[in-house]
Amino acid sequence: MKYLIDNFSEIMGFTKTHLYLALVPLALGLVIAIPLGALVRRVSWLRRVTVTVSSLAYTVPSLALFVIIPPLVGISTIDPMNVIIALTVYSTALLVIAVPTALDSVPASVIDAADAVGFGPLRRTLTVDMPLAVPVFVSSLRVVVVSNIAMVSVGALIGVGGLGKLFTQGYQRDYPDEIIAGIIVTLALALIFDRLVYALGRWSTPWARADAKAAKAKGAAA
Repeated sequence: MKYLIDNFSEIMGFTKTHLYLALVPLALGLVIAIPLGALVRRVSWLRRVTVTVSSLAYTVPSLALFVIIPPLVGISTIDPMNVIIALTVYSTALLVIAVPTALDSVPASVIDAADAVGFGPLRRTLTVDMPLAVPVFVSSLRVVVVSNIAMVSVGALIGVGGLGKLFTQGYQRDYPDEIIAGIIVTLALALIFDRLVYALGRWSTPWARADAKAAKAKGAAA
């Protein structure tokens, strides 16, 4: 803790970079995965292919991606875009599987009711299916947020900033306090953003809170 306090301003600089490298890929992954996941859900063979490709993409080691990406897109290995692209691949791979799974959780009776009142596929997906799928989707989103925050640290091995620098510098200097400080801040970020995503999911699904309160009240009355 002494190292953390004495070097607070430097660590905050690393933290800002770390969050940028973790959250930008998350946002890009959401933009890509939500419409793609909703589309492939309707075609069984395409969904199977998507799941297979996404699973394979997620198993590729991050260091291997950091080596492959620069020559493919024409950037330097130490360019922050290298980490952003790699983590976008991982985020998309997880989320594109999570979207159809979340949509599958919507009750068939609700879907039938929406169809019966004349909702088209697009309108039903946007206004009925996706809002009701939020609780299940948020569970996967929390995993992606925490994974991104953890994996950004690997970028320090190729010279990209973030809290991973505390690990590499601490190792090079044989200074465990620096490594421990990096672990503490990384864990704190993961916990904070996990709870933020959870709270956002709760806030965006007031009907789920109402159902939970009703069930609790019913149980208490019984």
